[in-house]
Amino acid sequence: MAYRVLSSRIVPPSNKLSRRFIFVFTLSLSFTYLCYSVLFCSGTVMPRLHGFEEHGCVRVESAGAKKLLQKAPFCAAEGAQSGPNAALPRSEAASPARNQSGRRAAAQSARPEAARSKAGNGTSAQRYGNKKLPNALIVGVKKGGTRAVLEFIRIHPDVRAVGTEPHFFDRNYDKGLDWYRGLMPRTLDSQITMEKTPSYFVTREAPRRIASMSRETKLIVVVRNPVTRAISDYTQTLSKKPDIPSFEELAFKNRSQGVVDTSWNAIRIGMYILHLENWLQYFRLSQIHFVSGERLITDPAGELGRVQDFLGLKRIITDKHFYFNRTKGFPCLKKPESSSLPRCLGKSKGRTHVQIDQEVIEQLRDFYRPFNVKFYEMVGHDFRWD
Repeated sequence: MAYRVLSSRIVPPSNKLSRRFIFVFTLSLSFTYLCYSVLFCSGTVMPRLHGFEEHGCVRVESAGAKKLLQKAPFCAAEGAQSGPNAALPRSEAASPARNQSGRRAAAQSARPEAARSKAGNGTSAQRYGNKKLPNALIVGVKKGGTRAVLEFIRIHPDVRAVGTEPHFFDRNYDKGLDWYRGLMPRTLDSQITMEKTPSYFVTREAPRRIASMSRETKLIVVVRNPVTRAISDYTQTLSKKPDIPSFEELAFKNRSQGVVDTSWNAIRIGMYILHLENWLQYFRLSQIHFVSGERLITDPAGELGRVQDFLGLKRIITDKHFYFNRTKGFPCLKKPESSSLPRCLGKSKGRTHVQIDQEVIEQLRDFYRPFNVKFYEMVGHDFRWD
């Protein structure tokens, strides 16, 4: 229609060239208007952005475009909005308090679900659950293999254990049970709390003190050939104090007569029956599980299977968790999924023992034999140390 009006008023109908010019000019003007509409005011073609999306207005940097947009009342109102809510839709910007409370409620409802999903693994159990007094203790013996048992059993998802030795029932008892409980890891109701301190087994007051905490506590004792254990004990002490007397000097009051010095702690620890009698005054034999230090090396999965049975756990730790480290001479845990390296005990474990004269070893075997026999009879198992 614009073409007809312009063509009739500006030029005679006979002028074909002029008509063509007016046609092209009119077409260009219409196309320009269409582009303007699409670029600046169309809510169906251009994507909606932030706070202007309700009216199809967009943010532009051009001064000329800003002037054009200000003519539309809804665009001017939206463009004038500023502050932290400027980028929000009008309904959200109008009620920031309501939106904030909504986000807070959503976050709170998500927390319990996150807690449930994470609480199953050992790491998250440190953040969820409660600190409880231990259900089970590894009470001995020194140089028997207690560290290995602790490291092996704690990979079970239903076991949480203290890494260091608390020494509560022998050295820190005066600090009280609340202090002791504070050392424990957080555990869920379905999990067992454990700790290990090998010196408890030879501490006279320990059984009574543990029984006063709970007479239902389960006790684990890792025992080993007492002669080999004594040599290992001496080797560890020698590494810390190189100037101590020889093993033979410490082990015998009179070597020629074969009189053993039972006051030396390395010798006395291996007299297992004497210490066990003290424990049986406060605990039933069924509450004490004895782990063979020798079989822990040759068959770690078998020994850990029996430990899991004793603790009432499902047998999850099996052969697939172990491999034998020939350098150290004992088994290590295979590489966990979360680590790039296998887990072996520290450098102090598996050290080479000092060389002891064979005659000395035979004398000590003779000394320990009656104690061993009584121990076998008491626990109902022959460890075959003789």
